Amino acid sequence: MKALVLEELNKGLNYKEIQPESKAGEVTVQLKAAALNHRDVWITKGLYPGIEFGTILGSDGAGLYNNKKYIINPSFDWGDNPRVQSGRYNILGLPRPGTFAESVSVPEENLVPMPEHLSWQQAAALPLAGLTAYRALFSRCELKAGENVLISGVGGGVALFAFQFAVAAGANVWVTSGSEEKIEKAISLGAKGGVNYKNEDWFKELMRRSGGVDVIIDSAAGDGFKQFIKVANPGGRIAFYGGTKGKINGLNPQLIFWKQLNIFGSTMGSPEEFKKMVSFVNEYKVIPVVDSTFELSNGNAALERMDAGKQFGKIVLNIS
Repeated sequence: MKALVLEELNKGLNYKEIQPESKAGEVTVQLKAAALNHRDVWITKGLYPGIEFGTILGSDGAGLYNNKKYIINPSFDWGDNPRVQSGRYNILGLPRPGTFAESVSVPEENLVPMPEHLSWQQAAALPLAGLTAYRALFSRCELKAGENVLISGVGGGVALFAFQFAVAAGANVWVTSGSEEKIEKAISLGAKGGVNYKNEDWFKELMRRSGGVDVIIDSAAGDGFKQFIKVANPGGRIAFYGGTKGKINGLNPQLIFWKQLNIFGSTMGSPEEFKKMVSFVNEYKVIPVVDSTFELSNGNAALERMDAGKQFGKIVLNIS
């Protein structure tokens, strides 16, 4: 089969013919589409732990097994505790061979019927980012209809799913972005409004327009995180699933305890949450936003687009 293989750092992936692996007790899915995550870019640059050369990257995929359509849960060995993953937890695409290939071997329990209203490309966009967003929004922050929600950095995969899920759940959703174009796109998809975080007093503008928010979903952390404490309503909940801006400095502890705020770390999700996420997508007919599509053989161009950070939605590989 053809696959995109990591063979050296900072050189992209090698599109080549390889012998497919089939593990005992697992099934082989004939992939129709796969989607990129920032994780894939970081791996190619050596910015991820446990890198192994010869690995097929890719965590997201949708395809056929026994002539039926499935999406693949990319999580393995979550464990018995729904509150936190086990020490054995791992994700498809490193160290396991991933979805940037014509087929992939996974346990049958990791297959969930593909929502009928989705295309192959839309379905492939869903797994990793959708699961991460669902857990942060509903399991950790316990979002309720009618609440005010802030999604920071809208346009990235997880942020955009958190935005779409919150809109579907009946929340009043606000967004931040460094791009006015992305803010306008979010408004066209149901956001109440947005502010540009490049403006020094963005949080004051958000407070004036929204009256404060009950739930905040963030991926960046860094020094800007302290402004979330100011815009959060009493009893507010903040979940973050990434830290691209680094350490959080300047938090005001008095505001945190006086407002009785909750700050949650969150990553991926359990098998049960994956099923709930797909069920939610089915119920509300959520359609993942696909930024662009590339052929599998042109996967390095897709990685370059993701690295540039200009996408709005998921970048997807077509697999014939």
